[in-house]
Amino acid sequence: MNTQHLVVAIDGPSGSGKSSVSRAVARELGIGYLDTGAMYRAVTWWCLEEGVDLDDTAAVEQASRDIPLEMGTDPSHASVQVGGREIEDDIRTTRVSEVVSKVATNTGVRPVLQQLQRDLIDRIATRTGGVVAEGRDITTVVAPDADVRVLLTASVEARLRRRSKELHGHDADHAVEATRDQIVRRDADDSTVSEFTEAADGVHLVDTSDLDFEQSIAAVIDVVRREAPAKAVV
Repeated sequence: MNTQHLVVAIDGPSGSGKSSVSRAVARELGIGYLDTGAMYRAVTWWCLEEGVDLDDTAAVEQASRDIPLEMGTDPSHASVQVGGREIEDDIRTTRVSEVVSKVATNTGVRPVLQQLQRDLIDRIATRTGGVVAEGRDITTVVAPDADVRVLLTASVEARLRRRSKELHGHDADHAVEATRDQIVRRDADDSTVSEFTEAADGVHLVDTSDLDFEQSIAAVIDVVRREAPAKAVV
């Protein structure tokens, strides 16, 4: 991994604010951004489009090798392209969300995408002066030697409210319950192949349960300034 540029690794469960906070931190630091979870979603979408059986683990692994994937790295403009087609909106649909864990828990797919993520982290950091990479196992597997490693978490209740507002525009009880499966079940599934519920040694825990968006950003920036003062120019 390129040690000349700032690398910030952020992991966390669904609804912790990981993606929005990571993008904002990257913008404030003036560096690139990598959403590794979107890569698993993109492979899922690709398999659905190509008629690949998600239960055929070998076929899904091959699809992860074959997919013509291009990841956007501008934190102000989310972009995921496959074969030149923009699919950022497509990969956020319920159709993908309901089955993405089948790809994310495929033990053949994970090392393929993890190596691609390492390559992208180096490439983005070299081009933009640094990178904020977020996902499930960035702090422990993909970039354990990152300058700054953060586990961003929140209570289940806080995460359900946030995801409910994101998906339904409000956090009424029925909307919260409608999102419970995506949050709780997916985290349980994904935790079988990656550890993102407890901070590993050297990983800083940032609990956003009682923080608003701006406070969450500030909390992460504080960790970055503390851990990499020479590289964090904010």
